[in-house]
Amino acid sequence: MKHVSFQDEITRNKQRTVFLVVLVTSFLFFLIYFFTYLLAPSSMFVVLPISSVFIILYVYSSYRYGDKVILSSTKAVPPEGRDKQYLQDTVEGLSIAAGIPPPKIFVMNTDELNAYATGRNPENASVVVTTGLLKALNRQELEGVIAHEISHIRNRDILLMTLIAVVVGLAAILSHIFLRSFLYGGFSGRSKDRNSGFEVILIVVGFILAIIAPLAVRVIQFAISRRREYLADASGAALTRYPEGLASALEKISKRNNRNIDVSEAVSHIFLDDPKHSALDSIFSTHPPIEERIRILRSM
Repeated sequence: MKHVSFQDEITRNKQRTVFLVVLVTSFLFFLIYFFTYLLAPSSMFVVLPISSVFIILYVYSSYRYGDKVILSSTKAVPPEGRDKQYLQDTVEGLSIAAGIPPPKIFVMNTDELNAYATGRNPENASVVVTTGLLKALNRQELEGVIAHEISHIRNRDILLMTLIAVVVGLAAILSHIFLRSFLYGGFSGRSKDRNSGFEVILIVVGFILAIIAPLAVRVIQFAISRRREYLADASGAALTRYPEGLASALEKISKRNNRNIDVSEAVSHIFLDDPKHSALDSIFSTHPPIEERIRILRSM
Protein backbone atom coordinates (compact mmCIF):
# COMPACT_ATOMS: atom_id res chain seq x y z
CA MET A 1 0.00 0.00 0.00
CA LYS A 2 1.43 3.38 -1.05
CA HIS A 3 2.31 5.73 1.82
CA VAL A 4 0.69 9.17 1.55
CA SER A 5 2.45 11.98 3.41
CA PHE A 6 0.89 15.14 4.85
CA GLN A 7 2.57 17.09 2.02
CA ASP A 8 0.96 14.81 -0.58
CA GLU A 9 -2.44 15.44 0.99
CA ILE A 10 -1.82 19.20 1.12
CA THR A 11 -0.93 19.15 -2.61
CA ARG A 12 -4.11 17.22 -3.36
CA ASN A 13 -6.10 19.68 -1.26
CA LYS A 14 -4.78 22.55 -3.39
CA GLN A 15 -5.81 20.71 -6.57
CA ARG A 16 -9.28 19.98 -5.16
CA THR A 17 -9.56 23.62 -4.11
CA VAL A 18 -9.04 24.83 -7.68
CA PHE A 19 -11.52 22.27 -9.03
CA LEU A 20 -14.24 23.07 -6.48
CA VAL A 21 -13.85 26.85 -6.86
CA VAL A 22 -14.31 26.45 -10.62
CA LEU A 23 -17.29 24.17 -10.02
CA VAL A 24 -19.01 26.55 -7.61
CA THR A 25 -18.31 29.57 -9.82
CA SER A 26 -19.73 27.73 -12.84
CA PHE A 27 -22.80 26.77 -10.82
CA LEU A 28 -23.37 30.42 -9.87
CA PHE A 29 -23.00 31.51 -13.49
CA PHE A 30 -25.47 28.86 -14.61
CA LEU A 31 -28.03 29.93 -12.00
CA ILE A 32 -27.82 33.60 -13.01
CA TYR A 33 -27.95 32.81 -16.74
CA PHE A 34 -30.79 30.32 -16.48
CA PHE A 35 -32.96 32.39 -14.13
CA THR A 36 -32.47 35.49 -16.25
CA TYR A 37 -33.53 33.57 -19.34
CA LEU A 38 -36.77 32.63 -17.60
CA LEU A 39 -37.46 36.00 -15.95
CA ALA A 40 -36.22 38.41 -18.63
CA PRO A 41 -35.40 36.60 -21.91
CA SER A 42 -35.06 39.85 -23.88
CA SER A 43 -32.06 40.76 -21.74
CA MET A 44 -30.05 37.61 -22.49
CA PHE A 45 -27.40 39.26 -24.67
CA VAL A 46 -26.76 41.85 -21.96
CA VAL A 47 -26.84 39.42 -19.05
CA LEU A 48 -24.00 37.17 -20.21
CA PRO A 49 -21.16 39.75 -20.02
CA ILE A 50 -22.64 41.46 -16.95
CA SER A 51 -23.01 38.13 -15.15
CA SER A 52 -19.43 37.19 -15.99
CA VAL A 53 -18.08 40.46 -14.59
CA PHE A 54 -20.34 40.24 -11.53
CA ILE A 55 -19.30 36.67 -10.67
CA ILE A 56 -15.60 37.43 -11.16
CA LEU A 57 -15.88 40.48 -8.88
CA TYR A 58 -17.96 38.53 -6.34
CA VAL A 59 -15.51 35.63 -6.18
CA TYR A 60 -12.55 38.02 -5.98
CA SER A 61 -14.17 40.04 -3.18
CA SER A 62 -14.93 36.77 -1.39
CA TYR A 63 -11.25 35.86 -1.74
CA ARG A 64 -10.11 39.22 -0.40
CA TYR A 65 -12.73 39.95 2.24
CA GLY A 66 -14.60 36.69 2.88
CA ASP A 67 -12.86 36.14 6.21
CA LYS A 68 -13.99 39.56 7.44
CA VAL A 69 -17.57 38.74 6.43
CA ILE A 70 -17.41 35.47 8.36
CA LEU A 71 -15.84 37.06 11.45
CA SER A 72 -18.54 39.73 11.43
CA SER A 73 -21.39 37.26 10.85
CA THR A 74 -20.27 35.09 13.79
CA LYS A 75 -19.76 38.15 16.05
CA ALA A 76 -16.11 37.26 16.67
CA VAL A 77 -14.17 39.91 18.61
CA PRO A 78 -10.55 40.25 19.82
CA PRO A 79 -9.95 38.65 23.25
CA GLU A 80 -9.30 40.76 26.34
CA GLY A 81 -7.50 40.34 29.66
CA ARG A 82 -6.03 37.00 30.63
CA ASP A 83 -7.76 35.21 27.76
CA LYS A 84 -5.74 37.31 25.29
CA GLN A 85 -2.34 36.36 26.70
CA TYR A 86 -3.34 32.74 27.24
CA LEU A 87 -4.52 32.37 23.65
CA GLN A 88 -1.64 34.35 22.21
CA ASP A 89 0.98 32.17 23.90
CA THR A 90 -0.75 28.97 22.74
CA VAL A 91 -1.25 30.14 19.16
CA GLU A 92 2.28 31.51 18.80
CA GLY A 93 3.92 28.33 20.07
CA LEU A 94 1.92 26.07 17.75
CA SER A 95 2.39 28.41 14.78
CA ILE A 96 6.16 28.20 15.21
CA ALA A 97 5.90 24.40 15.27
CA ALA A 98 3.78 24.51 12.10
CA GLY A 99 6.15 26.92 10.37
CA ILE A 100 3.54 29.60 9.66
CA PRO A 101 3.01 33.19 10.89
CA PRO A 102 0.79 33.39 13.99
CA PRO A 103 -2.83 34.00 12.91
CA LYS A 104 -4.98 36.72 14.44
CA ILE A 105 -7.04 35.59 17.45
CA PHE A 106 -10.75 36.17 18.08
CA VAL A 107 -13.40 34.87 20.48
CA MET A 108 -17.14 34.24 20.20
CA ASN A 109 -19.23 34.87 23.29
CA THR A 110 -21.16 31.62 23.69
CA ASP A 111 -21.24 28.73 26.15
CA GLU A 112 -20.93 26.25 23.25
CA LEU A 113 -17.53 24.59 22.81
CA ASN A 114 -16.30 25.35 19.31
CA ALA A 115 -13.61 26.93 17.13
CA TYR A 116 -12.84 27.71 13.51
CA ALA A 117 -10.14 29.14 11.25
CA THR A 118 -10.66 31.48 8.32
CA GLY A 119 -8.61 33.56 5.89
CA ARG A 120 -7.08 33.27 2.43
CA ASN A 121 -3.54 32.06 3.26
CA PRO A 122 -1.21 31.55 6.26
CA GLU A 123 -0.16 35.21 6.08
CA ASN A 124 -3.78 36.39 6.30
CA ALA A 125 -5.53 34.04 8.68
CA SER A 126 -7.55 34.10 11.88
CA VAL A 127 -8.40 31.55 14.57
CA VAL A 128 -11.65 31.91 16.53
CA VAL A 129 -12.56 30.07 19.73
CA THR A 130 -15.67 30.32 21.88
CA THR A 131 -15.62 31.55 25.47
CA GLY A 132 -17.23 28.25 26.44
CA LEU A 133 -14.24 26.40 24.99
CA LEU A 134 -11.80 28.50 27.00
CA LYS A 135 -13.67 27.78 30.22
CA ALA A 136 -14.16 24.06 29.69
CA LEU A 137 -10.82 22.85 28.31
CA ASN A 138 -7.51 22.37 30.07
CA ARG A 139 -4.23 23.48 28.51
CA GLN A 140 -3.54 20.27 26.59
CA GLU A 141 -7.08 20.07 25.25
CA LEU A 142 -6.97 23.70 24.11
CA GLU A 143 -3.63 23.08 22.41
CA GLY A 144 -5.21 20.13 20.58
CA VAL A 145 -8.05 22.32 19.28
CA ILE A 146 -5.77 25.21 18.31
CA ALA A 147 -3.38 22.78 16.58
CA HIS A 148 -6.34 21.44 14.57
CA GLU A 149 -7.27 24.95 13.42
CA ILE A 150 -3.67 25.90 12.65
CA SER A 151 -3.44 22.71 10.60
CA HIS A 152 -6.38 23.94 8.51
CA ILE A 153 -4.36 27.10 7.88
CA ARG A 154 -1.11 25.27 7.06
CA ASN A 155 -2.94 22.72 4.88
CA ARG A 156 -4.49 25.57 2.85
CA ASP A 157 -8.03 24.50 3.71
CA ILE A 158 -9.10 27.96 4.85
CA LEU A 159 -9.25 29.61 1.41
CA LEU A 160 -11.72 27.11 0.01
CA MET A 161 -13.72 26.91 3.25
CA THR A 162 -13.95 30.71 3.34
CA LEU A 163 -14.87 31.05 -0.35
CA ILE A 164 -17.54 28.37 -0.07
CA ALA A 165 -19.00 29.97 3.06
CA VAL A 166 -19.44 33.32 1.27
CA VAL A 167 -20.22 32.21 -2.29
CA VAL A 168 -22.86 29.61 -1.42
CA GLY A 169 -24.88 32.39 0.17
CA LEU A 170 -25.31 33.92 -3.28
CA ALA A 171 -26.77 30.68 -4.63
CA ALA A 172 -29.34 30.70 -1.83
CA ILE A 173 -30.19 34.36 -2.54
CA LEU A 174 -30.66 33.67 -6.27
CA SER A 175 -32.92 30.71 -5.53
CA HIS A 176 -34.98 32.83 -3.12
CA ILE A 177 -35.38 35.62 -5.71
CA PHE A 178 -36.46 33.15 -8.38
CA LEU A 179 -39.00 31.41 -6.15
CA ARG A 180 -40.50 34.74 -5.05
CA SER A 181 -40.75 35.85 -8.68
CA PHE A 182 -42.43 32.59 -9.56
CA LEU A 183 -44.93 32.83 -6.71
CA TYR A 184 -45.71 36.53 -7.16
CA GLY A 185 -46.08 36.79 -10.92
CA GLY A 186 -42.52 37.40 -12.03
CA PHE A 187 -43.22 35.56 -15.28
CA SER A 188 -46.19 37.72 -16.27
CA GLY A 189 -43.99 39.87 -18.50
CA ARG A 190 -43.13 36.98 -20.81
CA SER A 191 -44.91 37.22 -24.14
CA LYS A 192 -47.72 34.77 -24.76
CA ASP A 193 -46.26 33.52 -28.02
CA ARG A 194 -43.35 32.17 -26.01
CA ASN A 195 -45.64 30.08 -23.82
CA SER A 196 -44.84 26.87 -25.68
CA GLY A 197 -44.47 23.47 -24.12
CA PHE A 198 -40.71 23.98 -24.12
CA GLU A 199 -41.11 27.23 -22.17
CA VAL A 200 -43.28 25.51 -19.60
CA ILE A 201 -40.66 22.77 -19.23
CA LEU A 202 -37.95 25.39 -18.70
CA ILE A 203 -40.00 27.13 -16.02
CA VAL A 204 -40.59 23.83 -14.22
CA VAL A 205 -36.88 22.98 -14.45
CA GLY A 206 -36.02 26.44 -13.10
CA PHE A 207 -38.46 25.99 -10.22
CA ILE A 208 -36.97 22.59 -9.35
CA LEU A 209 -33.44 23.97 -9.66
CA ALA A 210 -34.25 26.84 -7.30
CA ILE A 211 -35.53 24.34 -4.73
CA ILE A 212 -32.57 21.96 -4.96
CA ALA A 213 -29.86 24.65 -5.13
CA PRO A 214 -29.50 24.79 -1.31
CA LEU A 215 -29.24 20.98 -1.31
CA ALA A 216 -26.55 21.15 -4.00
CA VAL A 217 -24.69 23.64 -1.81
CA ARG A 218 -24.88 21.21 1.11
CA VAL A 219 -23.46 18.43 -1.10
CA ILE A 220 -20.53 20.69 -2.05
CA GLN A 221 -19.91 21.49 1.62
CA PHE A 222 -20.04 17.76 2.37
CA ALA A 223 -17.48 17.03 -0.37
CA ILE A 224 -15.16 19.69 1.01
CA SER A 225 -15.21 19.13 4.72
CA ARG A 226 -14.99 15.51 5.83
CA ARG A 227 -11.60 14.52 4.45
CA ARG A 228 -10.13 17.86 5.46
CA GLU A 229 -11.33 17.41 9.06
CA TYR A 230 -9.62 14.03 9.34
CA LEU A 231 -6.40 15.47 7.90
CA ALA A 232 -6.50 18.46 10.28
CA ASP A 233 -7.02 16.08 13.22
CA ALA A 234 -3.98 14.02 12.22
CA SER A 235 -1.68 16.93 11.40
CA GLY A 236 -2.80 18.77 14.56
CA ALA A 237 -1.91 15.71 16.63
CA ALA A 238 1.49 15.63 14.91
CA LEU A 239 2.05 19.27 15.93
CA THR A 240 1.30 18.71 19.61
CA ARG A 241 2.69 15.16 19.68
CA TYR A 242 -0.24 14.40 21.96
CA PRO A 243 -3.35 13.09 20.14
CA GLU A 244 -5.17 12.62 23.45
CA GLY A 245 -5.42 16.39 23.87
CA LEU A 246 -7.72 16.82 20.86
CA ALA A 247 -9.48 13.49 21.54
CA SER A 248 -10.35 14.60 25.07
CA ALA A 249 -11.49 18.01 23.80
CA LEU A 250 -13.77 16.37 21.20
CA GLU A 251 -15.18 14.12 23.91
CA LYS A 252 -16.14 17.15 26.03
CA ILE A 253 -17.59 18.85 22.94
CA SER A 254 -19.76 15.84 22.11
CA LYS A 255 -21.14 15.70 25.66
CA ARG A 256 -21.73 19.40 26.32
CA ASN A 257 -22.70 21.04 23.04
CA ASN A 258 -26.36 21.68 22.25
CA ARG A 259 -25.47 22.79 18.69
CA ASN A 260 -27.54 25.94 18.86
CA ILE A 261 -25.06 28.68 17.88
CA ASP A 262 -26.84 31.36 15.86
CA VAL A 263 -24.85 31.14 12.61
CA SER A 264 -25.78 30.61 8.99
CA GLU A 265 -25.77 27.12 7.46
CA ALA A 266 -23.37 28.58 4.88
CA VAL A 267 -20.59 28.82 7.49
CA SER A 268 -21.36 25.73 9.58
CA HIS A 269 -18.76 23.62 7.75
CA ILE A 270 -15.83 25.78 8.93
CA PHE A 271 -16.35 25.00 12.64
CA LEU A 272 -14.55 22.28 14.57
CA ASP A 273 -17.97 20.81 15.43
CA ASP A 274 -21.07 21.51 13.33
CA PRO A 275 -22.75 24.32 15.35
CA LYS A 276 -26.28 23.75 14.03
CA HIS A 277 -28.89 21.04 13.93
CA SER A 278 -30.16 20.38 10.42
CA ALA A 279 -32.65 17.98 8.87
CA LEU A 280 -29.90 17.08 6.38
CA ASP A 281 -27.30 16.18 9.00
CA SER A 282 -27.95 12.45 8.87
CA ILE A 283 -27.40 12.41 5.08
CA PHE A 284 -25.05 15.29 4.25
CA SER A 285 -23.29 16.09 7.50
CA THR A 286 -20.31 18.35 6.79
CA HIS A 287 -18.37 16.78 9.67
CA PRO A 288 -17.22 13.20 10.23
CA PRO A 289 -18.81 11.40 13.21
CA ILE A 290 -17.11 12.80 16.29
CA GLU A 291 -16.88 9.32 17.85
CA GLU A 292 -14.90 8.12 14.81
CA ARG A 293 -12.56 11.11 15.06
CA ILE A 294 -11.91 10.30 18.74
CA ARG A 295 -11.31 6.64 17.94
CA ILE A 296 -8.75 7.44 15.23
CA LEU A 297 -6.93 9.94 17.44
CA ARG A 298 -6.69 7.45 20.30
CA SER A 299 -5.34 4.77 17.95
CA MET A 300 -2.36 6.94 16.93
